[in-house]
Amino acid sequence: MVDLSRRAALALLGLGLAGTAISWPRLTGGDIPGRGDDALTVALFGTAQDAAARQSLVDGFQKLHPDIPVRIIAIQGQDWGNFFAKILTMVAAGTPPDIVSVATEGTQLFAERLAHPIDEYVQRDAAELQEYFDDVNPSLIESFMYKGNLFQLPDNFNAANMYYNTSAFERAGLERPRDDWSVEDFFTVGRTMQASAPGSFLPYFWNNRLWGGVVPWLYINDTSFLTEEKAPGGDWMWSKFYPNETPRGGGYLWENADALSDRTVESFEVLQRMVSEGIAANPAQGGGNELVSLFSRGSVGMTPAGGFWVKGLNDAGLGDDEYDVTYFPKMRGQRHQFGAGGYAMMQTSERKDEAWEWMKYCISVEGMSIAHSQPDSSLPRRSLNAELYGGDIGPKHWEVFYDTLDRFPTTGPMPAPPQQAAVESALIKNVVGTITNGPNGVRRGLETMQRDLELALKGR
Repeated sequence: MVDLSRRAALALLGLGLAGTAISWPRLTGGDIPGRGDDALTVALFGTAQDAAARQSLVDGFQKLHPDIPVRIIAIQGQDWGNFFAKILTMVAAGTPPDIVSVATEGTQLFAERLAHPIDEYVQRDAAELQEYFDDVNPSLIESFMYKGNLFQLPDNFNAANMYYNTSAFERAGLERPRDDWSVEDFFTVGRTMQASAPGSFLPYFWNNRLWGGVVPWLYINDTSFLTEEKAPGGDWMWSKFYPNETPRGGGYLWENADALSDRTVESFEVLQRMVSEGIAANPAQGGGNELVSLFSRGSVGMTPAGGFWVKGLNDAGLGDDEYDVTYFPKMRGQRHQFGAGGYAMMQTSERKDEAWEWMKYCISVEGMSIAHSQPDSSLPRRSLNAELYGGDIGPKHWEVFYDTLDRFPTTGPMPAPPQQAAVESALIKNVVGTITNGPNGVRRGLETMQRDLELALKGR
């Protein structure tokens, strides 16, 4: 099993992550903390400070399981792709962790090559887990299924919602948009804010990336840049834990490029109009550090973000009444996009039973409350979000974060096949050219994107 996993890791380094600019320090067996240690090793994406912040989670777990020592390894990276590459290097070096914190971006990559399905554990402990599933929207569970098997239990998520600066709205004489506002309403709001704003002001700011980039504008038009299908299987999950729901299948499959469908072209034409009119920023790849500053000082009117942004805005000194949140506007539909996170059990682990106990603790009320004591992410358990965002902590309409799942049942994860890194690279590479070369440049740009996506998807 170890030798096979090492070969799989090396293959992934050459295929699954192809097309992405990734660099990391060389890792050897001697470099890995805990080598030869008998502790349950948990790897997470972050810094040593992030690992230290998990100590209270470890303490809570070990009160229940004093016989299971736990070691947290924090792995820094430029992005999720960089983090996943380092995990793969650890596997190739013969020092894999037992459990890895994996976001939607890497779920299928891990499920296909490195993670162990947890179906048998979930079914064995069904009575104990029923209250968890009763508290969690099934869309989040479905996002962690792959080809009929379940690989993770979500312990955090973020839907891409629309944040807006209340001062910019008030200055323009605008009220909160209706929940079912349209794309044309969005243009009217943007133009009105722009006309009332002195100096440099952007009605809508966005980044060129998979989460919160072009995908929300595709989803509200009931389309995407990849075909979306459902794998067979999963009946064991839906019949047991969600008997009143329409069975959802065995997880998402994104196996073909679809950048040239009429609806995809239409959504990119909408984005082209936004940028050409000056309503939207010309998207730049990267994170949101600059955006927090721009939004906080009133230079940006609207932007896509999730519950995680509440902490960032609070840290920047923005009062909870200085911004609010609503849904993305409606086009053909109002489907939203989300990303989720949870722990994946490694195939190579010799401590699978102990790893399962850790996974269960992290999705318990106690574990989830300890891990997310601040508003840094929306929580899969409906019951915990009021304490996280209510009162004077979050925006007035903080219920939008979870209602996005409940009100729009087709809301789903960002398209993240096993070749996610290469696919995202192909997407990002072509977005700016597609929407900045005039109306006639949209289809030409998407033709190039289609070609690049087809090449990325061949890296199976």
